[in-house]
Amino acid sequence: MSAYDSDFLHLLAQAHRDTAAPLPAAGFCQLADQLLDLLFPERAARPLRDADAIAATLRLLQDDLTDLLRAVAAPEQAVALARSSMQALPALRATLLLDAAAIVAADPAAQGLAEVVSTYPGFYAIAMHRFAHGLHQRGVPRVPRLLSEYAHQRTGVDIHPGARIGPSFCIDHGTGLVIGETCVIGAGVKIFQGVTLGALSVAKHLQGIKRHPTIEDHVVIYAGATILGGSTTVGSHSIIGGNVWLTESVPSHSRVYHQAQIHVTRSQDPTENIMFSI
Repeated sequence: MSAYDSDFLHLLAQAHRDTAAPLPAAGFCQLADQLLDLLFPERAARPLRDADAIAATLRLLQDDLTDLLRAVAAPEQAVALARSSMQALPALRATLLLDAAAIVAADPAAQGLAEVVSTYPGFYAIAMHRFAHGLHQRGVPRVPRLLSEYAHQRTGVDIHPGARIGPSFCIDHGTGLVIGETCVIGAGVKIFQGVTLGALSVAKHLQGIKRHPTIEDHVVIYAGATILGGSTTVGSHSIIGGNVWLTESVPSHSRVYHQAQIHVTRSQDPTENIMFSI
């Protein structure tokens, strides 16, 4: 005899019957990693040595993507979506190389493209976002968000697949970075950890409007800054300092800083620690 209420069991059973087929989450995530390994052999356990092997692998991955997409699209649509996604790989790789080069140029600790591509979480988060964004632009349901959350779990970087990000994008460290759905980021932008490019609180029926900020070309945003609102634009070549709270636009070449009053107290006893208060 069941210990649960009969009405609850029937309600839950109906919910299970009404639910669409489960998304093959592990398959999509594994395929995205395989594509990244193919585009950047620095990441691969076994780099391929000739064009024929690469062509064969691309065909297999396209077939796998087609099969996976049948979970969210009609068979004919799945074929077309997989084909267009794979045809976009040359442009995707070219853009990611610009991202990697931007990270190398901006980070004195970076030892070169190979290190950035194979080890940097910021690069991985950007790569997964660009692949997810392509699927999002093609109207694929659920899968883009699945991939963005997979990257989020691995890197601590939360980028909605709808966000539009220009080339030469540099994420330095990245943990705690949040970029919202309608955010638009230009070329050559550098963002540090803990930054939020978010929305002001809006009613649910306004979800179709632009809710997140626009960051123009060659902007630097330092750690902990929060920039909110769909009408907020940070002009090109601006610098946004750490811990800034910004809800209004600033023109190009602006410098926006948060200033804290710092008091330093030194004990008369040299054996005691120096006390700092902010």
